Amino acid sequence: MSDGEVFHEKQRLELCAIHALNNVLQERVFTKETADDICKRLAPQCVVNPHRSVLGTGNYDVNVIMAALQSRDLAAVWWDKRRTVQSLCMSKVHGYILNVPSRVSLGIVSLPVRRRHWLAVRQVNGQYYNLDSKLKSPACIGGEAELR
Repeated sequence: MSDGEVFHEKQRLELCAIHALNNVLQERVFTKETADDICKRLAPQCVVNPHRSVLGTGNYDVNVIMAALQSRDLAAVWWDKRRTVQSLCMSKVHGYILNVPSRVSLGIVSLPVRRRHWLAVRQVNGQYYNLDSKLKSPACIGGEAELR
């Protein structure tokens, strides 16, 4: 499969959690509206919802990702980075959603601020792809050995 055939949503606002979910599922399933609905269900009594940005631009937390996956009969499994990746049973994994440090920039100017960013990695036709929404297109990682 060529990179052009791999589903890849690109970054918009602070919606990286939604993009990571859709990229790992390889279809547009979740929107800002569905994520906001999940936030309301997770904290129905809160005036300021703790699961998203107060500005309404996204920045959803892991609870939203877990609830979204559960709505599709999937589960998030925490991975302790102190464990060796060799112990992963790759055949039982649908995809990977990672939370990584990310630089903040305004145009071409990089600010001295660090935030967190959600990205997806998924196997498509035997090849693993980095489906980070900040990339212009999916980046082929290779097979299982290259991913590990």
